Amino acid sequence: MAFIQVIEMTTTKVAEVEELMDQWMTATRGRRSAHRSVLARDREHPDTYVQVVEFPSYEEAMANSALPETAAFAEELSALCVSGPAFRNLDIVRVDEL
Repeated sequence: MAFIQVIEMTTTKVAEVEELMDQWMTATRGRRSAHRSVLARDREHPDTYVQVVEFPSYEEAMANSALPETAAFAEELSALCVSGPAFRNLDIVRVDEL
């Protein structure tokens, strides 16, 4: 079953968050199981961002989380945040291409 992880954070350092993401993508090339990531800004809540990361399955997401680079990413991300990051782990029930 497909799986997504939603990460919500409040930060004034979004450029640094994006740079950190670029570093993680380079460091995990060929080993990560995440296949898509979307970073979005909340229009109603300044400096609040949501990242949606897609995986083929929960198991592959957990393997991705076990990578040392992912642990380092999470630690560094936390240091860039005013609050968060807060994680939600979601099994995809339905997808409609509209």
